[in-house]
Amino acid sequence: MNEKSFSESYKAAGVDITAGYKAVELMKGHIKRTMTDGVCSDIGGFGGLFNLGKKVKNPVLVSGTDGVGTKLKLAFLMDKHDTVGIDCVAMCVNDVICCGAKPLFFLDYIAVGKNVPERVASIVSGVAEGCVQSGCALIGGETAEMPGFYPVDEYDLAGFAVGVVDKKKILDNKTMKAGDVVIALPSTGVHSNGFSLVRKVFDVEKADIKTPLEALGGKSLGETLLTPTRIYVKSILALIDKVKVKAISHITGGGFYENIPRSIPDGLGAKIDRAAVKILPIFDLLAKTGNVCERDMFNTFNMGVGMSVVVRKEDADKAVAVLHANGENAYVMGEIVNSDTKIQIC
Repeated sequence: MNEKSFSESYKAAGVDITAGYKAVELMKGHIKRTMTDGVCSDIGGFGGLFNLGKKVKNPVLVSGTDGVGTKLKLAFLMDKHDTVGIDCVAMCVNDVICCGAKPLFFLDYIAVGKNVPERVASIVSGVAEGCVQSGCALIGGETAEMPGFYPVDEYDLAGFAVGVVDKKKILDNKTMKAGDVVIALPSTGVHSNGFSLVRKVFDVEKADIKTPLEALGGKSLGETLLTPTRIYVKSILALIDKVKVKAISHITGGGFYENIPRSIPDGLGAKIDRAAVKILPIFDLLAKTGNVCERDMFNTFNMGVGMSVVVRKEDADKAVAVLHANGENAYVMGEIVNSDTKIQIC
């Protein structure tokens, strides 16, 4: 800590810069867990340095940015802050891998109403865990104390990831054709999308979200909704190494109807077998409690599928086996067909 850096006037205005120094000290151990070979700088500089090295012959950088959104309201209500950082990383790195890139590093941005060092460190511990799960380094970030803008007990969290892929290995959906297979990679729950609707349906600010529910396998509503987003980086990279992958879709806000079509070329569509989709109990409870029609459910939430992958029909069994070997309970949920309709769920 820089003992000479202190402003009584700034503290009187609501910003305690010494709390920021303490938060950095508390988070250093978490950040250290994420260090990889390419990191060239320590936390505290004005920029994070990363050496690409020469492992990739013709490197193309791929970037992705996102935040956690109103799922943070559940963290405030549950007073649990060590998992939302995983969500933040996941929303970025799961996008980056959709073109076949390996995430290299991540930076976060935390804006707080009041800098409580222990809480900030808890948030960063989740970010670090997300980076460890995705094999990327946390090389920098920013914590901004903004009194009068955010309530003292609330914060916002966002970040971005940068990955790299050899230009020749960028996934190309031009080889996609009718008869190809759509494989589902299960989600861990709602992930980090659709929480404005979730909060309205369950009225979470007033509801009992801490009592275990039989419909959720003995977990509370709050615990279930805070389950962090699954990170698919390592399993997808293993799959790409073993099987020709034609396209990948990260199922986020907009659900099946918005995200799966993004990876399908014109003239083709995905025909999803509704009966094959393994819908998680939280989505059944959401639909029933909020009287939300099935199309809106599939157009808002991931419905138990966090990511979809398209491969040749003859590669489907091998692809599922590779994914299973890497911790994913993957299964076939549909096929690619000749169609002007991008997606059909039937």
